Amino acid sequence: MTYSNRKNIYRTTLICCMLSFMLASFSPLSYASKKDPKKGYRISLTIKGGKDTVMYMGNYYVGKTYATDTARINKKGQFVFENQDRQLLPGLYFFTNPQGRYVEFVVHNEEPFFAFETENNNWTANMKVKGSHENDIFFLYNSYRASIYGTVDSAYNVYQKEGKSEAEFNAFRDENLRILDSIERAMVDTYPKTMVSLLINARHEPFVPNNSDMTEYDRFIYYIDHYFDNTDLTDDALVRTPDAIFHKRFVNYFDSYLHGAEAEMICRYADTLIEKARPSKEVFKYLVHTITEKYLQTNIMGYDAVYVHLIKRYYATGKAYWSSPSVIDENVKRAETWERLLIGKEAPDLFMRDDNGLAYQLHKMPGKYKLLIFWSPSCGHCKTMIPELYKTWVEMRDKYQMSAYAVLSEPDDHNRPLWRKMIKEKGLTEWVNVDGGEANIDWHEVYDVITTPQIYLLDQDNKIVAKKLNAELLVQIMNILEKEKQ
Repeated sequence: MTYSNRKNIYRTTLICCMLSFMLASFSPLSYASKKDPKKGYRISLTIKGGKDTVMYMGNYYVGKTYATDTARINKKGQFVFENQDRQLLPGLYFFTNPQGRYVEFVVHNEEPFFAFETENNNWTANMKVKGSHENDIFFLYNSYRASIYGTVDSAYNVYQKEGKSEAEFNAFRDENLRILDSIERAMVDTYPKTMVSLLINARHEPFVPNNSDMTEYDRFIYYIDHYFDNTDLTDDALVRTPDAIFHKRFVNYFDSYLHGAEAEMICRYADTLIEKARPSKEVFKYLVHTITEKYLQTNIMGYDAVYVHLIKRYYATGKAYWSSPSVIDENVKRAETWERLLIGKEAPDLFMRDDNGLAYQLHKMPGKYKLLIFWSPSCGHCKTMIPELYKTWVEMRDKYQMSAYAVLSEPDDHNRPLWRKMIKEKGLTEWVNVDGGEANIDWHEVYDVITTPQIYLLDQDNKIVAKKLNAELLVQIMNILEKEKQ
């Protein structure tokens, strides 16, 4: 079959499909009555010619799949999933057999009392639906996508046999994708509040104007400002979609486009995103919880400010409705501790004694900069990092007028002898080495010393300049500070 014949046949098929689509569009989308809602769900599946005796029903949730229910075939040849006490939340669901074959369907804006019937040779293409106009639309859309992508795939072999160039095939493919795009736009216009529209829109990238007066940075800012313009963050179903629809885009937004941004900027974009999702309990919950957890676990210096901000704005104010009081209290307490240790804050003062009983005050340490180090000779990382840090400090202390206040973080009878030995053997004698056994405050709690080493850089006003340091990072930070002064 030549390219011309294939093109004419395809266009005829497409016109027929579009006519059937237009006829379908005249039927208004009907929803189940909300006056007397049924309880739970009842969804049946009949597969003609199938041999399976067990079928599973599941759903997507933020990039993963979860089992929802199991059904065995009954005497009528049906798999019936039914539960009067359980609600099916909006989203994209699927039936799957033990071999992993599956077909998707939607639960969205309709009470889940549906009947599906199909044939074993092709579950999706042969699907018939009763009781769900949304699923009629969903399978209609899938048939369009399958037809167009099937045409493109089969045309590739034809182009090769006919000796057509790759450029000609690419033009044919692009034309078909434009047709699919037109069909998608028509479906979104006709059925704007359906799951199909949610899925179609969420995949579309924002349009960035190519104005001559816009710099590359302007275009980047415009892109991240409008990144979620096509995503309906107010629809609960959004969190129950495949990875590529929302979760992957969300992760990419923070890990790629906002990676390296200042904490204040991240807070601003996080708030904007969360506030857009406030009408949806499900999306709001997902965003608040996921972003908070992300910045709780971050190792990037300064990003603890994002965690503190989110806890104060959403958890401490009672907006995290899904969290228990104990979880909220734990997070609020941690955020209060971290807030005192944010970059730019004055470091809490310390009074401790060295091994000879001489008292030293952190805030009275000399120099333009001060290192505050919590470490233990029993800590594996400390055995490597502390000597390296000391060597680096010796190399830069005179240049930057930097003193050091090093605290034994495990002051007990086992560690004190090891501490003295390591100070002597590694030559750490020019630090102010103090025993953390007696102090003016509970520094474990105040400085949140859970793991060691913990290393802070303070300026001459005792404000925290940097933290979570090692020798290499200390050198980089000092170079940056010096450049800022020039």
